[in-house]
Amino acid sequence: MNSLTIKNLKGRPAATAVLLVLSSLLCFAVFVGSIMVNSLSTGLSSLEKRLGADVMAVPYEAATKKKFEDMVIQGSIGYFYMDKEKYDEISSLDSVGDISAQLYLASTGSSCCSIPVQIIGFDPETDITVKPWIKKSGKKALEKYDLVVGSDLNAFVGDTLSFYGVDCRVAAKLDKTGTTYDTTVFTNIDTIKELIASSLDKGMNDFKDISPDNVVSCLLINAADGYSPEDVMNDINLHVKRVKAVQSKNMISGIASGITGVSGMIRTFIAAVWVLGAAILLLAFTMSINGRKKEFAVMRVMGASGKMLAGIVMKEALCITLAGGTAGCLLGALVIFPFGGAAEKALGLPFLLPDAGRTVLCLCLTILLSVLSGTAAAAVSAWRMSRIDAGLTLRSDN
Repeated sequence: MNSLTIKNLKGRPAATAVLLVLSSLLCFAVFVGSIMVNSLSTGLSSLEKRLGADVMAVPYEAATKKKFEDMVIQGSIGYFYMDKEKYDEISSLDSVGDISAQLYLASTGSSCCSIPVQIIGFDPETDITVKPWIKKSGKKALEKYDLVVGSDLNAFVGDTLSFYGVDCRVAAKLDKTGTTYDTTVFTNIDTIKELIASSLDKGMNDFKDISPDNVVSCLLINAADGYSPEDVMNDINLHVKRVKAVQSKNMISGIASGITGVSGMIRTFIAAVWVLGAAILLLAFTMSINGRKKEFAVMRVMGASGKMLAGIVMKEALCITLAGGTAGCLLGALVIFPFGGAAEKALGLPFLLPDAGRTVLCLCLTILLSVLSGTAAAAVSAWRMSRIDAGLTLRSDN
């Protein structure tokens, strides 16, 4: 900006401050709202990837009591088991393609365990859901007593965690996923079997008569070629007793609807704020220019063209909206990023803040929108100003 523009803005500190605050508030609302919508969308996508398999099969009792969905979707701590023979029964069905078993165990906050968490044991040989996340953490394979911990847990690589008297080593920490993975501990099937056995020995497991070698908690299944997930689900529910199969997409349909509703409300709020803000900016620029009628009239008498005066107004608007928009976005970033976890808890929905690239893109688009809206409002005011008769303005008392 040239020195004249800066001098004009400094010469009217009150008006400049009002316009800066208006631009900042508009961009703050739009930037925070946009980041929240993006975070909800990314969180849902992460949850879909986290579920991974087409179908999940669990003990019938666990499914009917909502334990399973609460653990997978809400992150509740719990465990349940069914006979390992169910694995063989389901594997033999023609509609079943890939299949992998998981074992669950919930630690407690008592002296037996370092922290109360959900522990999931998976079979690296057949796994179809956990390994992709493990690889992202930089750990290629888990040895016995190795753990991978979620990003929200207060445990770090090299730490030792004890569960039911068994010491385990944190081998890797997952990146933020915005799902229940963030508060979960993962280990291989051999380690969790030993943890379950130890919990039984200490009398701290609700299932007193099981053998860890003969049970599974959950079966993750992909449909075979030529079959749909619905075929797999119906096949299992019809032919395998005391097992409940559910489609992964059905489990998150309610969450998806919730995210759509919340996102729609945020978008409506953004649109309403921006329309109202644009109208207020137009009014503010109009009032500011009306207060400078004689200034512009003198400049016209001195030979300045209407185009030149409009240029002055547009440069001032550009300077104000660029500075105000940048300040509003930076303030929004200082609010939404440190308190993203609080937003996630308040909404009760998957919430994963965007990466740096998307954040910068959102910031640039918000500032661009601010500049375009501000300069448009200034252009309307400048057009009105150009129609004013300089002679009449100078002779008037106002």
